[in-house]
Amino acid sequence: MSSVVCCIHHKEGCKWSDQLRKLKAHLNTCKYDASPCRNLCGAQIPRVLMEDHLRYTCPARHERCDFCGGEFPVQESHACPKEPIYCENKCGAQLQRRHMSRHKSSECSKRLVPCRYCNQSFVGDTLQAHHTKCARAPVPCPNRCALAPIAREELDTHLKEHCESPLSPCAFREAGCRFKGLRGSSMERHMEENTQQHLILMCALVSRQHHQITSLKSALSRLSVNHSGTLVWKITDFSAKMSDAQSKEGMELVSPTWYTSQFGYRLQASLFLNGNGTGEATHISLYIKILPGEYDALLKWPFSHSVAFTLFDQSEKACNIVESFVPDPTWENFQRPSKEPDTLGFGFPRFVSHETLNKRGYIRDDTVFIRIKVDPSKIVAV
Repeated sequence: MSSVVCCIHHKEGCKWSDQLRKLKAHLNTCKYDASPCRNLCGAQIPRVLMEDHLRYTCPARHERCDFCGGEFPVQESHACPKEPIYCENKCGAQLQRRHMSRHKSSECSKRLVPCRYCNQSFVGDTLQAHHTKCARAPVPCPNRCALAPIAREELDTHLKEHCESPLSPCAFREAGCRFKGLRGSSMERHMEENTQQHLILMCALVSRQHHQITSLKSALSRLSVNHSGTLVWKITDFSAKMSDAQSKEGMELVSPTWYTSQFGYRLQASLFLNGNGTGEATHISLYIKILPGEYDALLKWPFSHSVAFTLFDQSEKACNIVESFVPDPTWENFQRPSKEPDTLGFGFPRFVSHETLNKRGYIRDDTVFIRIKVDPSKIVAV
C-alpha cells in the first residue's frame, strides 16, 4: 500500500502520483474522473466540475423564476404570468402579464375603439376629439325644433328643407345678422327696419372677401414664380407679332419675370422682333434687365453671374443659336436697382438675323422658343 502509483487517468493528462492508499481520495477530486450528470442530461462531467455544471450549464437544470418563485426547466420558455411588462400599444402602462389582456381590451388609452355613430375605429384617446366633428354624430337643431337630434352632415339640409321651427333666420345670416323671427310680418318688419345695418354687414363681408381674394392671388402669384434661374420663353403667333413689329416702330415684347434662385436676383427679358439699334429691320434684338426683387438687400452687388441666350432649333437635327456674356461690374445696369428700370438692359441688338431665322426650324407651328439661363457658377471677379 506504500508503493507509488499514478492516477488511473494519467493518459488523459492527470499528473498525480502518490502512495496507492491515497488514490481513492484523489479520485474524489480528480478533474479527469468523470461521471454521468445527475440531471440525466447525458453529459459525462468531472466530479470537481459537477456542481458548476448542475447549477450553470446543464441543459436539464431548473431555475427559479424571480417573479412567481416557481422552478422551471431552462429549456422550456416560461412566460411568467406575474412578470411586469409594458403595454404593446405604447400607452406607457406596465403591469403583470396575466392582466395585460384585460388592459388591452378595455383599459388601454391607445386601443382601437369604434365610434358609436359612424362605426369607424379610432385610437381611444382621440375618440372624444373625433366626436366633435364626426359627420354622423347627432347635434341639436339650432332652431330648437321638435325633431330629434340630427346627424351633423344632415343639419344644413334639415335647416333648409325640413325644420319645423316657427322661427326663421334672417336672409343676411351669412353676413352676420343673428336675428330669428316668425315667418311673415315679423320677418318683413325686421328687414325694413334694419336695411342700414344689413348694408353695413354686407359691406364688411365684401371687404373681408376682397382681402381673402387678394391674399390668395398673392400666394398663387408667389407659387407660380420661376426660381430656377432659367427661363424658357415661348412666343406664339410669331408671324402676327413680327408684322406688328415691322409696322410699329420700337415694339417690344417682355417676358415673365423670374428669379435666379429662391432668394436670388429678379430678372426680365425683352425682345424686339424687328430689331433695335444696330439690328433694326434686319435682326432680332434680345436683352436682359435686373428688376427690383424681394431679397435685394441680402444679395451681392453688382450682379455678376454669366448669362446665356439660346434660340432653339425645333428640327430633328437641331442647330441652336447661343450667345452669352459676363456682366461688366462697372456698368450701371448691373448695380442694385432702386426702381423699375427704363433702359433696355444688356444683350445683343443683333442676336439673330431675319434671314437666318427663316432658314432652319427656328419657327415651327408659328412658335419660337428662347431660353435665358443664368449660371451662378460663373462669376466675374469684382
